[in-house]
Amino acid sequence: MPLHDPAHAFVPYPDVPVRHAATGPLSGLYFGVKDLFDIAGYPTGGGNPLLLAMSGIKTQTAPTVQKLLDAGAALAGKTVTDELAFSMNGNNAHFGAPINGSAPERITGGSSSGSASAVSSRLCDFALGTDTGGSVRAPASHCGLYGIRPTHGRVSLESALALCHSFDTCGWLARDAHTFARVADVLLTPDATPLPARPRLLMPSDVWGLVDSAVRPAWDGALQQITQLLGSAQDCEAVLDSFDAMYWSFRYIQGREAWMTDGAFISRYAPVLGPGVKERFDWSSKVTDAQMQEAEQFRARFRQHLADLLGSDGVLVMPSMPDIAPLRTADEASLEAYRNQAVQMLCLAGLAGFPQISLPLASRDGAPLGISLLGPAGSDRSLIAIAQQLAAAAA
Repeated sequence: MPLHDPAHAFVPYPDVPVRHAATGPLSGLYFGVKDLFDIAGYPTGGGNPLLLAMSGIKTQTAPTVQKLLDAGAALAGKTVTDELAFSMNGNNAHFGAPINGSAPERITGGSSSGSASAVSSRLCDFALGTDTGGSVRAPASHCGLYGIRPTHGRVSLESALALCHSFDTCGWLARDAHTFARVADVLLTPDATPLPARPRLLMPSDVWGLVDSAVRPAWDGALQQITQLLGSAQDCEAVLDSFDAMYWSFRYIQGREAWMTDGAFISRYAPVLGPGVKERFDWSSKVTDAQMQEAEQFRARFRQHLADLLGSDGVLVMPSMPDIAPLRTADEASLEAYRNQAVQMLCLAGLAGFPQISLPLASRDGAPLGISLLGPAGSDRSLIAIAQQLAAAAA
């Protein structure tokens, strides 16, 4: 980790040299790695002291991390994660709350909290995170960064701690579109079916309806930038059945899979879990087979619904989060209420398994606010190309 870490973004492990290629497409860049990924010479703590104690020193490096090293990027350190990656606030009860480099009085968001903190605080150029229910998109929005939740399964999570296998994705964060795209060149092969140069832009009025009327104007400038580049947006409805149906389907699947992943560890060792995380795992342990079956059936219907809506040329433009980041002084109850509100818009990409990119094109009250593009499965590189075009047009 860096000798100087004023943002508390990195886990304070002893410094271990990690070799990287002398030259390559990412040469000259430093990157952080969420402490869910194995790196030879380091433990993998997952944001929990007992899991850290049981980890041992890893002898192999996760393939996705190795790709970045082989491309010439240098490791800056392992970044703090929310405990067991099962939170969205960026406050780890054991390792603290990393500082939001773009709005220090506000939370970073999580669970890729340290990664967003390190990049927004300019302690590294980009950072790896994971996104299950919003853990890259939320901190990207809160910290004024580019962030992506890729198409499910497109970037390897081998040798990384899991939370929910059918929702977990590997994403990354960067301050600028150029660096963001350089990482994509290393981690993503070309899209099998690229979006057209001017995709069909869709404005999901139901999702925008989740935003408070006082907040909505904050995105006006960003929407103007996007429509100037891509053309006018057509109104549509992205939600299937109801927000409640989507929210609970997502929560039931997430909860059951989280308990399948970590339940045996929690039941056997009774680790001390932080506020919010403890309650979520307790709730997850009680998800029934009937609830899971109904949620899986809904997910299949929703994935087809969104695939039909987008076709091969459609892109949803929508808020990344309901508002700017809450203040660090907010109490746990209000943070949980904000999290549940956010899940209603974040769960679209999760349930469908489609890619979503958050762009740092808006702000309110001096704090960053992201706007998102969500495309069909496999359109990741096309979405990143749009981000580059928007950045070039604004330059």
